Amino acid sequence: MTEETESYHSDSEDDQEFEDAEDVPEDVDMTLDRALNECQEAIRYFFNNQFKEARSLLSPYSHTSMYHSLGECVFLFMEAVLTFEPDAIKAAIKSLKHAISLCNRHRKKNTIGESLGKMVRKSNFEQYTELEAHAELCYAECLLFRSMLSFMEDESLGSLIKAGIKIRSCYNSYKDCRQILLKRKWEVGSTKEHFESGVRMGIGAFSLMISMMPARIIKLLEFIGFSGDRQHGLNEIAIGYSMNGVRQIMCVMMMLGYNLFFFPVLSHRDGDLKTCKELMQTQLRQYPDSVWFLFFEGRMNLLLGNLDSSKDWYIKSWRSQNVWPQFHHICFWELVWVHCLKIEWREALVYCQQLLEKSKWSRSLYSYQKAVIMCMIKEELTQSELDEMNKLMKNVPRYKQRIAGKSLPMEKFAIKKAERYFNQNQNLVLPVFEIMFVWNLFKLLKYFSVASKILKVIEKSLEDLESKSTSSKYDNDNKALILLLKGACLRHMGSPILALDCLETVISMQKYLIEDHYIVPYAIVELALIEWQNGNGDKAILALEDAKKNYTGYSLESRLHFRIHTALTEFKAENKKI
Repeated sequence: MTEETESYHSDSEDDQEFEDAEDVPEDVDMTLDRALNECQEAIRYFFNNQFKEARSLLSPYSHTSMYHSLGECVFLFMEAVLTFEPDAIKAAIKSLKHAISLCNRHRKKNTIGESLGKMVRKSNFEQYTELEAHAELCYAECLLFRSMLSFMEDESLGSLIKAGIKIRSCYNSYKDCRQILLKRKWEVGSTKEHFESGVRMGIGAFSLMISMMPARIIKLLEFIGFSGDRQHGLNEIAIGYSMNGVRQIMCVMMMLGYNLFFFPVLSHRDGDLKTCKELMQTQLRQYPDSVWFLFFEGRMNLLLGNLDSSKDWYIKSWRSQNVWPQFHHICFWELVWVHCLKIEWREALVYCQQLLEKSKWSRSLYSYQKAVIMCMIKEELTQSELDEMNKLMKNVPRYKQRIAGKSLPMEKFAIKKAERYFNQNQNLVLPVFEIMFVWNLFKLLKYFSVASKILKVIEKSLEDLESKSTSSKYDNDNKALILLLKGACLRHMGSPILALDCLETVISMQKYLIEDHYIVPYAIVELALIEWQNGNGDKAILALEDAKKNYTGYSLESRLHFRIHTALTEFKAENKKI
């Protein structure tokens, strides 16, 4: 089936939920141009932390204008994602149902003959009116938000399948929008720029998302019609934020989010910090007090190793607004790791406590986070603090969540480690550095000012383990973990020979490990990255293939497969050029 014959309109199966949702009134005074102008004004309010003013501008017309309704949905969607509260999720879903009915009112309708014939002929994308084109784009965006909320709303398999159907329908609508952009004759002074920035954003987002999936998932997605290319996705988003369309700012947010969060966590490389720096300079000039851009500036400074500056920017972001206290929690989470990287355990505990008391996102992980930081200063703790640490560890499994019918991987990891804490005489070895390693924060150890203190703590832990007078059945697991962390630290510090020695020792200990089986495949990936840096491309690829194919069933397996996929994609492409 060609891309052009996949036109997917309001007779599609997953639209039926919304088709007759309500009789939508029409506002003859609200033109498309006016709606776009008011949405741009609302965006200016929003990114200047004037959230009430933004909503006041949108709300009066949210029942009659699809763009005002979509803007209202964005507010409710973000509140749902930040809070995870059932009432917030229901309110967002209700708003999206209404917005979809508004979009369906204006989307291009097919006659029965056209619907029957569209499988054997091309759709007439050039015949779309300007309003119909924008309705298709707004529909795609609404459906994307709705599918994301399906995962949060209901854990059943049926809900998961529904979300998948909506994502496919959304993807098809974006592909239709691209054809409309290319084939429709847009007049000078039309709303083309607003439309194009949205199309670029949607196509770019899908390309990026799919390109980062492990190979086996990509093959399945391509089989059912999806496609993804990282560079294509980045190019599309870059074009989107270079335009003066209503979605320009969302393209900026997407580029910053990808390069400062997703790519650094799921890849062995940093994101494009040069582009991020240029974008941030522009956005902070325009929105100097924006909670969002102050936060991104904090993250960028963190990735550059400027820990003190990072801390200051995060605090500015947190203090810049009080309408959404949930956003404070994201800043607290980041500040925990800033202080951990600085070996400032007591300061980190302050923010851990804030998360435990105020955030509902993952009490299981927050309990574990605070407990393991306390583990790092166990000798300094009072008896009441030791009792608190034990209580926190006991609470880790109690607060376990299930989303889309499955436990969160990091919560499962924390629960296993909490059990190990009690099985190991109320002790864990370097548990904070272990979390930092799996979150890919060890990248920051390429800055000596950050790495020097951490390496000393790791080496001291190894000395203590080897000089211990009594043995434990977990000694090999603990030694393997310490050597993995030391090897990763030395790799980032530019000492590949010493790093290889540590990692090869870890791999040789495989058959002696009792619980921490994840350590070996993670060590193999670290070794592969060193081989690549040393110019041994074939060895690096073989090691990555080994980690991918010959190890399974270990903790945080999917997280490692994302990293393996991005590394293999890059290494194989580079090998072809040689």
